[in-house]
Amino acid sequence: MAKYSCDDAIEGLKKLLSKKGNLESVAAAKIKRLTDELKVTAEKPFNPVEKIKIGFTHFRKEKFEKNPALYGELARRQNPKFLVFACSDSRVCPSHILDFQPGDAFVVRNIANIVPPYDQTKNSGVGAAIEYAVLHLNVENIVVIGHSGCGGIEKLMSMPDDGTTDSDFIENWVKIFLPAKAKVKEEWGGLEIFEQCSFLERETVNISLSNLLSYPYVREGVANKTLSLKGAYYDFYDGDFELWDLEFGTSPSIGFSPSIAI
Repeated sequence: MAKYSCDDAIEGLKKLLSKKGNLESVAAAKIKRLTDELKVTAEKPFNPVEKIKIGFTHFRKEKFEKNPALYGELARRQNPKFLVFACSDSRVCPSHILDFQPGDAFVVRNIANIVPPYDQTKNSGVGAAIEYAVLHLNVENIVVIGHSGCGGIEKLMSMPDDGTTDSDFIENWVKIFLPAKAKVKEEWGGLEIFEQCSFLERETVNISLSNLLSYPYVREGVANKTLSLKGAYYDFYDGDFELWDLEFGTSPSIGFSPSIAI
């Protein structure tokens, strides 16, 4: 689909004015005013403070003030049904793509939507979120969402096998997914890199789901069927979303059911 800038819109309106000389004066005046406004917008530099002010004003008027019952309840407590792990990628906001409302989901976002294995000495930020969501908020569903075009996954795929790094944090973080990389290389190593990355973006979700079971309260919840684990994949190239379940058994092996496209 073609993409148009403000300049394209301005030029289009100018052509409309020149070709339609018999436009009603009111309509012509409105088009000219719109053209002038677009030109000012195109020339105006980005102001982050103004963006925040306008955004919050819109939220307060159009959402907060129009739904006092919801926000009144949220002021007293939260009772989310979901704990969601998603990537920090600015294109992958889970509340936006799943139309969650405030209070629906307790959300953890990080590079490559990673859930590290249970370890009380490191990655405590993620561990604390899981503990709080499961033991104190009593969430019923944990969803790990991978996505297309993930920079963290691309970094993992391009990392040298000798273990050398060129970043302070990113590579040591995504190394958690090295088993998934090894599996993809073994099964799909003959494909183009971008195709391998697509498989890896999904396979790393399964690693995160497996790691969730290393948290004793998560494993207990799944065993007692008070907690479900789901993997998901959002393809923002095509606007597709896949969802799959964790198959939990008493054996050490973990399986994943086929995905369901939405």
